[in-house]
Amino acid sequence: VQLVESGGGLVQAGGSLRLSCAASGSISSTNVMGWYRQAPGKQREQVAVISSNGFANYADSVKGRFTVSRDNAKNTVYLQMNSLKPEDTAVYYCNIQWGAYRGWGQGTQDTVSS
Repeated sequence: VQLVESGGGLVQAGGSLRLSCAASGSISSTNVMGWYRQAPGKQREQVAVISSNGFANYADSVKGRFTVSRDNAKNTVYLQMNSLKPEDTAVYYCNIQWGAYRGWGQGTQDTVSS
């Protein structure tokens, strides 16, 4: 399975960014896709995930600001990030999982300047 991320970059505090991640290959129709992030000196943390039936879960730190969505026909997951804060600066990784399988994207650097 390949995960190809796009979007992100540099934005000022209060701004918005949108990430996309397209999965290809042999993918279970029942899966969870989402986003994790890792800031310098910190562990990777879950940001937002969404199941193939549309159930979403968010980290407390992004609730009300980020929205995760997906297009099952395209095996693509999106992350709309609004009201960004400097503490949102991190490398954002796309993830897909089902059963014991875990797949990761290459990561995209998102930087929020104050």
